[in-house]
Amino acid sequence: MNLALSWTIGYRYWRARKANSFASFITLFAVSGIVLGVAALIIVSSVMNGLEGQLKQRILGAVPQLTVYSEQDMAQWQQAAAKLMQLDDVVAVSPSISTQAMLQSPSNISAVQIYGIYPEIEQQNVALMNPRFHRSLAVLTPGDYQIVLGAELARRLNVSPGDKVRVLSGDGVVYSPLGPVPSQRHFYVAGVFEMGSQVDANLAYVHHDDAQRVMRQQAGEIKQLRLYLRDPFNASTLQPQVVAAFAEEGVSVTTSDWRDNYGHLFSAVKMEKNMMSLMLSLIIAVAAFNIVSALVMMVVDKTTDVAVLKTQGLPTASVMGIFMIQGSLNAILGLVGGVLLGVLITLNLNSIMSSLGISILGAGQSLPVQLALSQLSAIVIGTLLITFLATVYPALRAANVQPASALRYE
Repeated sequence: MNLALSWTIGYRYWRARKANSFASFITLFAVSGIVLGVAALIIVSSVMNGLEGQLKQRILGAVPQLTVYSEQDMAQWQQAAAKLMQLDDVVAVSPSISTQAMLQSPSNISAVQIYGIYPEIEQQNVALMNPRFHRSLAVLTPGDYQIVLGAELARRLNVSPGDKVRVLSGDGVVYSPLGPVPSQRHFYVAGVFEMGSQVDANLAYVHHDDAQRVMRQQAGEIKQLRLYLRDPFNASTLQPQVVAAFAEEGVSVTTSDWRDNYGHLFSAVKMEKNMMSLMLSLIIAVAAFNIVSALVMMVVDKTTDVAVLKTQGLPTASVMGIFMIQGSLNAILGLVGGVLLGVLITLNLNSIMSSLGISILGAGQSLPVQLALSQLSAIVIGTLLITFLATVYPALRAANVQPASALRYE
């Protein structure tokens, strides 16, 4: 195959004015379709990435990303933490305790997940994940029975800092002649945190020592550790390494991660992201079919030229190369335009929406946007592959031209 000759002829055909105006229109329509499809795919993917990133910060920054449970007292948890910190994805380790409970105020009652923490340790760790959140934990002191509530939970209970709520825990149940009686104690609302997600409605924090008293556990015991990860999505692959690290110390542990409570939410976001990408990819596929139509018309228009070239000894592969190059140039033109348009709009999306007076998230809030280079590369490679395959059929039509038949009446 003479690639240089195929490139020269294909480029000349691509630049030449089309004899068939309808073919020119189809080509323009195909290139425009690729531009719009690629740009839309980049914009929507970036917004979905931003949404996923916001959910990571607002939800996974406040809840345990990976939790380690043991029936034994992990009094030397600092040694275990030092070993866990050697793992690539572990950012921080802290002792914790948790219970599902009911919170009762004078006006309402609500179910809640309560975490007992050591504020002086937890503040350093949470600050790595969400700087706004960790400041709410500083008010917790042992023995004062203080509780920090999510903003939506506080609104639901109609309480504010200084008010009193009753905590009823099922983990500290005692049995009486009248039946099981849950452990209960009054707590004072010491603060409110707001993450802007569903954790605001079902999460509360108390001091680790106070939580142990409510759950009627021995003071000072540590049977649960919470791990903060560099990428929470790697929690499932990290669990066997965590179990193995404790096994080396002769401690048997079990693990759970954030997916148990919030996995369905991220699965829904991922499915929506995949479906949107699929639908927008169909726009590119339609544009690729238009390239097929335009090239078939070009093959019909240039049948005589192809026949002459073949009589001059041009190989079949070179003939195919002429039309594949011509179609690929259209695809590259649309791809470059789509990437430039998509990246430009993505980087200025909030400014554009603000200038048009469009507000999706409400006043003062911007749409989360995260442009991923790996995703952009996948879009470019996928578009090139689809459009390249679209040129194969017209090129085969050109290669099968019979010079004798084409030149019979010339």
